[in-house]
Amino acid sequence: MAAARRQGGGGHWGAAGMPAEKALNFGPSARRLAGRLAPERLGVIAVLVLGVISVTLNVIGPKILGTATDLIFAGVIGKQLPPGVSAEQAAAAARAAGNDTTANVILGQNVVPGVGIDFAALSRVLLGVIVIYLGAAVFGYLQGYLLNGIVQRTVYTLRRDVEDKLNRLPLRYFDGQQRGEVLSRVTNDIDNVSQSLQQTMSQLLTSLLTVVGVLLMMFLVSPLLSVIALVTIPLSLLVTRAIAKRSQKQFVAQWRHTGALNGQIEEAFTGHELVRVFGRREQVEAAFTAKNEELFEAGFRAQFISGIIMPSMMFIGNLNYVAVAVIGGLRVASGSMSLGDVQAFIQYSRQFTQPLTQAASMANLLQSGVASAERVFELLDAPEQTPDPDVPAVRTERRGRVAFEHVAFRYLPDAPLIEDLSLTVEPGQTVAIVGPTGAGKTTLVNLILRFYELDSGRITLDGVDIAAMTRADLRSGIGMVLQDAWLFGGTIRDNIAYGNPSASEEQLLAAARATYVDRFVRSLPDGYDTVIDEEGSNVSAGEKQLITIARAFLSDPSLLILDEATSSVDTRTEVLVQRAMAALRSDRTSFVIAHRLSTIRDANLILVMDSGRIVEQGTHDELLAARGAYYALYNAQFAAAAATPE
Repeated sequence: MAAARRQGGGGHWGAAGMPAEKALNFGPSARRLAGRLAPERLGVIAVLVLGVISVTLNVIGPKILGTATDLIFAGVIGKQLPPGVSAEQAAAAARAAGNDTTANVILGQNVVPGVGIDFAALSRVLLGVIVIYLGAAVFGYLQGYLLNGIVQRTVYTLRRDVEDKLNRLPLRYFDGQQRGEVLSRVTNDIDNVSQSLQQTMSQLLTSLLTVVGVLLMMFLVSPLLSVIALVTIPLSLLVTRAIAKRSQKQFVAQWRHTGALNGQIEEAFTGHELVRVFGRREQVEAAFTAKNEELFEAGFRAQFISGIIMPSMMFIGNLNYVAVAVIGGLRVASGSMSLGDVQAFIQYSRQFTQPLTQAASMANLLQSGVASAERVFELLDAPEQTPDPDVPAVRTERRGRVAFEHVAFRYLPDAPLIEDLSLTVEPGQTVAIVGPTGAGKTTLVNLILRFYELDSGRITLDGVDIAAMTRADLRSGIGMVLQDAWLFGGTIRDNIAYGNPSASEEQLLAAARATYVDRFVRSLPDGYDTVIDEEGSNVSAGEKQLITIARAFLSDPSLLILDEATSSVDTRTEVLVQRAMAALRSDRTSFVIAHRLSTIRDANLILVMDSGRIVEQGTHDELLAARGAYYALYNAQFAAAAATPE
């Protein structure tokens, strides 16, 4: 596999793991992200309705509170005037005394001379305000509850689609990607999309509705002051757009560096033993420090630049507040506006700039979320493996006959690997594949499993073209054991049963005994219930390999693929496993990739590969007698072993 991946051009430390650098196409990505909400359209409509009701109640509040202010102010002024006169007479007396401003206030505030504050009317107004704000809070709570469910279901669907996509991606995609980079898109980026939607959707929706509602109320109260307040909007938009444009590229860089750093960390900790053995800790730490510094700089620039938006908007909002306060005070003094209307308008001007400021503060979160969404969409848009046929072919018998018919395959268009390969393996035969590194041994079995698609020719299994079968049907009859044993966190029983979850306890134990797993499991305190950690560090390398072999045998396949399956077991255990495999090979076709030629003496057919071609084939004795490539490999291996100093 290592050779295959090298030819495929994908190394873990290679530049192929880095996503392409390009500016985020914000508009299309944002619209596509919004399109993910389409299945929740009824919920979104309900959220909009609840938001409109909540905002409407909130924007009515200041106007009614202005009425309360007018009642208080009129009562205070009226108490100071002599009773029994009309407001016009009191105003005329004030003008006669040279107090034109007082006269204007008396006429403009509906003052009743000699009458103080009407507490009954004031109580009714304040009670109404309480009811209004309470209703706004209730509807706002319902809106938030519904919106939370919509966002979480949307992200759930996105995460499910990504998982499904990963299962449809060809092996070529993963050959050219760092595992940490893929994991970053599946975990970090989706989590960031979730947080961004959760924090911005409610805030932006409420802010936009508030802006519309407040704007209507502002024009209702005072068109002149409304025009003055609106002068600051173009300035706010220009400032926000200029800052957001500069910060967007930094957010793209931030998440790109995050993915690269995750890949670096994942590789360093996966191979931490080798890092220590070869004394590369300082180099790994230096590489981490350099990449971490790049992430720090990109993150700092992104957050700093986007963070300028909110204080800039607050400054513009304060300028607007000063203008409204001054001009509103002059209009009260002239009697053209009541004090309550000025108070309400100041509240509205604050409510008008506040949602704009909040929307601006959400801009960095929104940009970050869309940047992550684009990275997820890039994964979702990656070319998929060839789909299964609509009407798949089905094997009528499962004997394990495999035939290669003029097969050609290459990882890169200009680098031929396998050309015009024809081969027939009869049921029950054991075929050993040998050859130097990069000869195409693992590629050959990967083609049988359809991990890669052929360039030309075809492969048949029991007379059926594997390209006409579904991958699930094809692989259900194949058992595979790799050189690198893979175990998941769980018990030994769970790991063996992974090959056939419906197998009975007797079948599981039979497979374990046949592969000599039972020998060491019986010595463990918890037996088959021994929990294996995610790294498998509580069992030896040979024991892990035996468990994977037991897993493959439990699946009862018609075709076995063993890729250096005994490389991690000791010599004595290897002999036992070889005997077990010989007993279980009955009516099964077996492909064995081996470097130790002593382990394949009994193979029915040995294929010697070089540069993707079969240069020799025959039994062990026949190939030795031919004194060709196999003879050279065999003698070179044992000569090297004999020449090794003690």
